[in-house]
Amino acid sequence: MFKKVLIANRGEIAVRVIRACQERGVRTVAVYSDADRAALHVRYADEAHRIGPAPARESYLQIPVILAAARAAGADAIHPGYGFLSENEEFAQAVLDAGIAWVGPSPQAIRAMGDKMAARRTMMAAGVPVVPGSDSDGCEACAALSDAEAAAAAERIGYPVLVKASAGGGGKGMRVVQAPADLAAALAGARREALNAFGSDTVYLEKLITQARHIEIQVLADSYGNCIHLGERECSIQRRHQKLIEEAPSVAVTPELRAEMGAVAVRAAQAVGYSNAGTVEFLLDRTGRFYFLEMNTRLQVEHPITELVTGIDIVKEQLAIASGRKLRWTQDEIAMKGHAIECRISAENPYNNFLPAAGRISSLNEPHGPGVRLESGIYSGWEVSLYYDPLLAKLVVWGETRPEAILRMRRALAEYRIGGIHTTIPFHQQVMDSTRFQWGQFDTNFLDGPDAFRLSAAPNRDLAKIAAIAAALVEHERGQQAVILGTPCDEPAGHVSAWKLASRPGSGQGR
Repeated sequence: MFKKVLIANRGEIAVRVIRACQERGVRTVAVYSDADRAALHVRYADEAHRIGPAPARESYLQIPVILAAARAAGADAIHPGYGFLSENEEFAQAVLDAGIAWVGPSPQAIRAMGDKMAARRTMMAAGVPVVPGSDSDGCEACAALSDAEAAAAAERIGYPVLVKASAGGGGKGMRVVQAPADLAAALAGARREALNAFGSDTVYLEKLITQARHIEIQVLADSYGNCIHLGERECSIQRRHQKLIEEAPSVAVTPELRAEMGAVAVRAAQAVGYSNAGTVEFLLDRTGRFYFLEMNTRLQVEHPITELVTGIDIVKEQLAIASGRKLRWTQDEIAMKGHAIECRISAENPYNNFLPAAGRISSLNEPHGPGVRLESGIYSGWEVSLYYDPLLAKLVVWGETRPEAILRMRRALAEYRIGGIHTTIPFHQQVMDSTRFQWGQFDTNFLDGPDAFRLSAAPNRDLAKIAAIAAALVEHERGQQAVILGTPCDEPAGHVSAWKLASRPGSGQGR
């Protein structure tokens, strides 16, 4: 196993990797921008190195600077987390060229799956079902669709279609087109956004599968040709192609379908010689047919729910695989137990179109108790910046059944209080209360369209203040009653012991 690992990331995922390393007896190195000087991951790591100003392009995306920090620290491995440079083949290759181990798949695998069109062609050659698209006939020239070629492809595929960036991800460079008249504008917008986000304006078309579920399969593979899957995750609760709530297993996946999708995911990983942890994403339609979407060549934000239902620490396995060890399990040893749900807690205002929120966290009360897992990168007094992704924490729960998991999540969300900024906690609370969600009657359009889930009105701040004052007065009155009613009869009148002052009426014990 490695002696020292540098985590080329920030926030909750950096903290997550640091903890996994600590449990392996591995020392950790954090990197930070000027905005993250006092961040939690900096505090938890064994050592930390500054890598630049606040903007990511001047710090967390600076390959030479991160490599210099790794050399200065004497790190023998780099874990990229997710986001930033995690799926950058140039970074992976530079790390290996520097004689440092890369905790992830090979640069070749990243390249093969990083270009979405190339990945589709690879999957088609491997017999993996893909969504019908502009390249479904194997056309190599489709990498540079003109407007006229795109129009012809859309007619062949059939509307509605989805314009997607070939080098994209996270919903960027993606547009839904319902009719021919909207295609030209969608192409222009997708190309412009893709160029800004990924440095490439290449787009392609896919058939839009309506009323579909977003199902992904977690895979683990070593460098000896062994590959297994860890079951599925349901990721259909999305807003603008950004996942908000995930759960495992999916209510729509039977054991037979799980085995079939898992086998296809393993075949997809083996087709590119994959090693380490990865995720194969599918669309599942109403008839039970599924289609390959893409493969994420990194750790996923939602990996904790798979860990809870399988008992496998995916981050520790990443470290073991990268250090040259074989997989410890065979497929028949993998079983999913219980049900897990993850809510992404972000600094966004759900009552104002999820507008990002910045500011200082004035108070923090985190949920605990049986079956509750919180992966967080914040603390009371932390300044939330607009420089980075608004994700603050991942609240994850496990229950023996899905209803128990929902009830546990409702309880945990009620306990979770982040003062000073807007967060998505109210949104998650209302989804957990939704009958459609509770019955599992949802798809990727849960938050879109005429029948979409809608947030109820924001609570009145004045009424909330009045309620808080009333609650404080009631508690004060109860405290006064405790003093009066708690006076022991064998003590002089008017004398109250310190023990009695700290007790509740009739409780028989101190608070």
